[in-house]
Amino acid sequence: MSREEIAYVEKLVAINRVAKVVKGGKRFSFSALVVVGDGKGRVGYANGKAREAADAVKKASERAKRSMIKIPMREGRTLHHDSFGKFGAGKVILRSAVSGTGIIAGGAMRSVFEALGIQDVVSKCLGSTNPHNMVRATFNALQMAFSPKYIASKRNKKIGEIAFRRSLINKVG
Repeated sequence: MSREEIAYVEKLVAINRVAKVVKGGKRFSFSALVVVGDGKGRVGYANGKAREAADAVKKASERAKRSMIKIPMREGRTLHHDSFGKFGAGKVILRSAVSGTGIIAGGAMRSVFEALGIQDVVSKCLGSTNPHNMVRATFNALQMAFSPKYIASKRNKKIGEIAFRRSLINKVG
């Protein structure tokens, strides 16, 4: 399948108008931060700049499609484990959640999760709430998320040896 056949979820996170003062007055240009995902575990983000807002968004979405990364998800709805991400002064905590929880996240993080296709997650933003830093910190945390299958292969163990069963813990405790 080519990129055009896949239906992408595009989320405009932030748009910024920048003015350059020249001899005749002010020249305005726009900067757009866009998150693009396929809703099935692939997501990317990019910044686009242009003289018109629509062109900036279009540039950003095209760049985001080229920079997509694959994130492992449990049951196609949540993360495998909790993770922490940081970029600049922005810090985020991502926690996996039980079915039916929904996306508990604010602003820029919510856009990333909706584009990614995560349905149940609890997240907290610490420090800076700048949308650019929040998106990058969220991606930093998502890149540290690994599937039990990957961890088992790195440690030369079986998946059952490293992944705990929630049903067993509930019976014991």
